[in-house]
Parts: sequence; structure tokens; C-alpha cells
Amino acid sequence: MTAPDAPVLNEDPFSDDNLANPYPLFERMRELGPAVFIQPHGYYAVGRHAEAGIVASDYARFTTAGGVGMSDIRKPGAWRARSPITEVDPPEHTRVRAALQKILSPLVVKTWREAFEARAQEVADAALAKGEIDGVADIAEAFVLSVFPQVLGVAVPPERIKQTGELNFNQLGPNNARLQAAMEKTAPLMEWYQQVLQREHMLPGGFGERIYQAEDAGEFDPGTAPLHVRSFFRAGVDTTMAGIGSTLKLLAENPDQFALVKQDPARMIKSAFEEALRLESPAQVMFRATTQDVELGGVRLRADTKVGYHMGAANRDPRQWTDPDRFDVTRQTTGVHRAFGHGAHVCIGQMIARLEAESILGALLGRVKAIEPAGPARWRPVNTLRTLDVLPLRLVD
Repeated sequence: MTAPDAPVLNEDPFSDDNLANPYPLFERMRELGPAVFIQPHGYYAVGRHAEAGIVASDYARFTTAGGVGMSDIRKPGAWRARSPITEVDPPEHTRVRAALQKILSPLVVKTWREAFEARAQEVADAALAKGEIDGVADIAEAFVLSVFPQVLGVAVPPERIKQTGELNFNQLGPNNARLQAAMEKTAPLMEWYQQVLQREHMLPGGFGERIYQAEDAGEFDPGTAPLHVRSFFRAGVDTTMAGIGSTLKLLAENPDQFALVKQDPARMIKSAFEEALRLESPAQVMFRATTQDVELGGVRLRADTKVGYHMGAANRDPRQWTDPDRFDVTRQTTGVHRAFGHGAHVCIGQMIARLEAESILGALLGRVKAIEPAGPARWRPVNTLRTLDVLPLRLVD
């Protein structure tokens, strides 16, 4: 018996209202079926935890070759070259990832801890001196925008990193008014953006320089080094800042959970960050494309069609999590939540994100008795990124 077609949902996940609060839509999406066809944009959306894991990892049926955004980069009108790491399937991906993992091995990342923690103390000192802060600008951005470009080995003004990052996460979604506005805003920067990723702009000692050296050694295809640097430049900043911001917001709003973290910071800071990634997944959706007619969870998906697995929805799936809308720092989420993806394409930079979060949250939480909301937080409307724009906080020391 042929499986029925996926049910149709005539709603726009990328509207202003749904970006501001996506969770009612995500619930409708999950309850309607294991996959639903999003009529306004012509793609299948997957919002359940189990099926999201299948789409993320089963590259034989759900390929990355068409790009991890909504548009298919294999088709006429493609606006960019593919990423040589996130938009290739095994076995090609396996070879490239192995070379990158030598450059970003746990031993390499571990050597950054001392510098990260020293910078975290400086950021925490400045925040405590102010007392009332914006958790986004004064903590997340002040820290990540100083340490990550340094280890990557690029000298880039923080404001330009934010603008190009926002453009990237808008481009992964639909070609809507939000994307057009982002493209217009960043147009004057694009020539500079292409140049700053080239070999001559890599700072000595950064892992960007090592990517070029690996290409020289034949570990990457000729000409792909700047694209690898671009992938890290895009992915290594915005999602980490988003996760740190959400962690601060949730700890401020849940003093009982803050108290649990204070009792055992060495263990619970890590757990709080992972739980925040689950509850407010920074990357909200990533796309694959069906390689053939596919059955998923008992419904049929047409061949050669984009499939978005919505991590933000999967990470609140009650089929996987008890009381999924509650922030619970004792919940065991590491390796189970979908915020870092799943399968062969699981985030290669997740060790860096965790080290950054542990460094800055540890420096701050070790110095304060409480973190309190000091005004309404505001989310930034970006097509595929869940990130705060403003987070007023009061630090009690």
C-alpha cells in the first residue's frame, strides 16, 4: 500500500509573528504529521525529534548536495558556490571532514582555554562594573567577537561579522523581504568579505592559515580553502552568541535553576548551556533534498524536493522530552538535542562553542549572586536563526 502524501500546512514559518514566537506553529507542525508540506514555500517541514534525526543523517535519501538552505544550489539561478564541507555527502564529506578534524582536534581546541578564560574575566569585570547590562552586547558579543576571530586568524571589525552573519542565516531561508533588506545592507561589504577570506589576510597562528596549508598538502581540493574559511567564519560566531544569550536569559528568568548551577558550577554550567541550546535552538532549520520518492514516518515525500528539519521544533518534541517547554538544567540533553545537527554533518565546531560558553558563563556566574531581568528582552528577526537582539540584565554581586 502506497503511503499517503504529507499533509499540507498553509502557514509561513518565516513571518514576523512566527519568528518572534515559533513554538505554537511548531506544535501544529508536529501534531499534523511526521512531515508537512509548507505550501507558501514548497518544502517539507519535519518537526519531530526522531524524523529530524533521520533527515539529518540519512544522506542516501536526504542529500546535502542541493545546499543546506531552502534554495537548491544545483539549479539555475544559484547565487553561491557550495560549501566544500556542509554541502557534500559521504564519501567526499568523510575525506574533507577528516582533514578538518586534524586542524580542529580536541588537543588543539584545548590549547585555547587559557586565552579564552583570560578574556572572559575581562568581559565579566567590565559587565560587573556596569551592574545593569545588555547580555547580548556586553557579554555574548563582547566575548565571542573577540576570541573566535583571533583563533580563526582573521582581523575583522565586529560589526561586519554581525552583518555578514545575519545575511548568511537569512539566505538559508526564503527569498523574502527580510533577505532582500539584509542583502541591500551588506552589499557595500561583499567585495571586502571575499577578500578577507583569502590566504594573504590570514593571521599567523590561526586555524585559517592551517586550512590553507592543508590545501597545499593536498588534503583539500585546490581552491576550496577560502570556502572552508568562509564556512567557519559564518558558522562559528552567530550561533554561539545566540546560545550564550539564551542561557543568560533563561537563568535570569529561572532563579531556581540559577541556584542549581551555582551549587555545582563545574558540571552545571555545561548542562545549562546544553539545555538552553535545546530550548532555544540557535539554528532553527537546516535543509536537505530528497533523492527519490521517500517514505518518512508513514507519509510520502516527493523526489527532488527540499526538506527542512526544524531543530527548534524537534528539540521541544514531547515524544522525546518530558515537559519540553521547561528549562531544566538537570536534563540530560548532550548528544540528544538536535541543535548541533546529527549524523555525518554534526557540527564540527561544537567543541569551540562549548569552550566559549563555559569560559564566559563560568567567569560571570562565579562572580555574581544573582542575574535578574532588567527589562523586556527582544528577539532579532532572522529567517533561520533564533537570537536575541537586546537582553537587559541586572547583575547582583
